[in-house]
Amino acid sequence: MVDLGHAALGAWSGGRFMHYGQELTEDELVDLLRPEGRLRTIVTADVYGTGESDRLVARATADVPRSEVRIVGAVGHDFVDGERRGAKGFPRFTDPGLRGPDGYADYLRRATEASLERCGTERFDLLMLHNPDRIGYTSEVVWDAMQALKDDGLTDAIGIAPGPANGFTLDILSCLERFGDRIDWAMVILGPLEPWPGRLVLEACEQHEVDVLTRVVDYGGIFWGDLRADTPMGDHDHRRYRPDGWVQRGLSIVDKVAAIGKARGLTPMQTAAQWALAQPAVACVVPTLIQELPGSLDVAPKPIAGKKSELAALPAEIRLSKIEIDRITHLGDNSGSMALKGASPVFEGEEQPDAWAIGTPELQAARRWGIDPDQQLVKTTV
Repeated sequence: MVDLGHAALGAWSGGRFMHYGQELTEDELVDLLRPEGRLRTIVTADVYGTGESDRLVARATADVPRSEVRIVGAVGHDFVDGERRGAKGFPRFTDPGLRGPDGYADYLRRATEASLERCGTERFDLLMLHNPDRIGYTSEVVWDAMQALKDDGLTDAIGIAPGPANGFTLDILSCLERFGDRIDWAMVILGPLEPWPGRLVLEACEQHEVDVLTRVVDYGGIFWGDLRADTPMGDHDHRRYRPDGWVQRGLSIVDKVAAIGKARGLTPMQTAAQWALAQPAVACVVPTLIQELPGSLDVAPKPIAGKKSELAALPAEIRLSKIEIDRITHLGDNSGSMALKGASPVFEGEEQPDAWAIGTPELQAARRWGIDPDQQLVKTTV
């Protein structure tokens, strides 16, 4: 299996592509993404900045021997042949309006080769299918094509990087049942203030020997310690998609979680990361590094470089006890906070009331894993 280390840098950090907090300049983001200490893994996606993220990764790793850095790529949104659809972004390459199954393999190879060229490398350590729709999850043609990229040396491992939490849970279960023998990694939303529904897939990942990267472990930046209710967010800040009151909820819990970690010599962010790393199948955390905008009268924004250093200092060994991990899980329990849905079965431009309906394979997989799709958790996975 590919070793990504226990923490990684995400190219969505720094506000340049996902608009979290203050937008860094190109040079500032290159510095942020430059490997440092234990941070030797960078996660990018070709659609970020329609290729610009990849190019910045190339700059960040230009002076680093290839053997000392891990580059994780992601392909799946067609920004070459597809047209951007507002806030929904670019269509998936499996959009029937773009191509049929006979064109999937060619697209994946072209997109991967283009991303590799922009990243300045001949291979990825891990290549993920980015935010797939239902076709992407279920198509044997897609996964045969991903496996072929691995067999041909364009990547050492393949994986899946799904979209919103309510969309990925049931789909991943079904996908692993069909293609788990070839999938090496999965990237899911999981953190101590959002343990549900991500934890529902961990048992399946463990059984299929799929390693897990967790993103959003920072809970939108709250665990960094400088996000407050009055912290300003730009009109396009990706955190605006969260439900009302999420900052207040997080602040009401984070100090209790932080106190548990402090007794173990951990910062709040390191506590959140260690909680995630203690979960079954989880091998790597990828928090979002955010330079917050000034706003709070009592908390000044932390320099983003300091947040990177804090992540680099994350201990690899788990210092939290099982009792402490369970206590943190209880404090952040958000079970039933969203409906469990399936990935869109139609292409994005089509208006259809049941575009997020649960398909039969996903429903059957949920039952097999003891999950009631009507949001009632039948059994725990941890």
